[in-house]
Amino acid sequence: MAHRVSARLLTVALSALALASCAALVPPTSAPDEVEPAEPQSALEAGFTAGPPIHGLMLGAVDARTALASFVESCPQLLSRDDRSGLTRTVDWQPACADARTWPADNAAAFFDYHLETVQVGDGRAFATGYFEPQIAGCRNRQPGCEVPVYGVPDDLVRAWSDSVPVEERDGQAPLGRLNEAGEHVLYHDRATIEAGALAGRGLEIAWAADPIEMFFLQIQGSGRLITDDGEVIRIGYAGQNGREYVAIGRVMREQGLLGDGPGQYVSSMQGIVQYLRDNPEEGQSLMQRNKSWIFFRELLGDGPLGALGVPVRRESSVAADPRFVPLGAPVWLDLDRPEADGLWVAQDTGGAIKGANRFDTFWGAGDDARVIAGGMSARGNALLLLPKGTLARLRTAKLNP
Repeated sequence: MAHRVSARLLTVALSALALASCAALVPPTSAPDEVEPAEPQSALEAGFTAGPPIHGLMLGAVDARTALASFVESCPQLLSRDDRSGLTRTVDWQPACADARTWPADNAAAFFDYHLETVQVGDGRAFATGYFEPQIAGCRNRQPGCEVPVYGVPDDLVRAWSDSVPVEERDGQAPLGRLNEAGEHVLYHDRATIEAGALAGRGLEIAWAADPIEMFFLQIQGSGRLITDDGEVIRIGYAGQNGREYVAIGRVMREQGLLGDGPGQYVSSMQGIVQYLRDNPEEGQSLMQRNKSWIFFRELLGDGPLGALGVPVRRESSVAADPRFVPLGAPVWLDLDRPEADGLWVAQDTGGAIKGANRFDTFWGAGDDARVIAGGMSARGNALLLLPKGTLARLRTAKLNP
């Protein structure tokens, strides 16, 4: 996702030296010519098996009704987008989408049982976190106490290949960056540089926030609400990213022994991370700047934050997933060790940290309870995809007759 150059290469080189110094102390775990298996890059590579019948899942009435409403909103995209997972085709979804809009909401569970079947991708073992729509203090125009810029997408953020990358290695989408004075494509400004004023004075501010820590976490969530002193609500949503690498500061804190349940440690949750940042402002700023990713926003005028699918995400109904393994718009059944996250969701979003088969991020809406639930959500269990009936048989036939 990010375009690495010299700083990244230096890090890699130092890491290699560190590994080399330890090589004599660590016995090899495999034969020299043994190659580690590559991580699967799609649901087809991960493998798939049939799951249990949908009526055996015992869908709750409310759960099924809200999932059906989200599925209806997803259908226009299901019928027009290519499925990166390779599991479904647009034509597969036509019967379900044709019926979904007029299906009685009070019998929504029957809709899923009639039109869909369950499919397990890989081993089905799921890990789910949570996200929410933050509400933080903000203003439309800069004023004392409200001076953290909320930037729109800059016009010098472009995709291109650096001349240092050979043509034969230019695979996939070109990386994000900017053109320097010499016309060379280089990395875009990172968080520290932007906070130091790299984008100031260019008229990119669409609003302002009062608290840099709250704004940092709003960027991680990807959307949120700015509440002004006079009660105006400015809803902002993801518009772009600077192409720099995302670093989870919670992971860094755990590695440094700052999070845990021991003496002097902070609670291992978003709330504990925020408390550390407030208690240690200088160290906290340096920690946040280790996450070089910066999110650009646009003002939203709809009734909810938009997910990657282009439709509003809904509380306890929308989930972010990796589109290489889950068709965006497809229902997902989660059976986890956190009961509040159990049930039927619809994959309508993606996330920088949501990578791999059976990795999900559950959406909890806005408000104090949403913040608490999402901030502490870390659940494991099992996942099933709900796909159009006949999908599994077609995939098996295609596998036997490539």
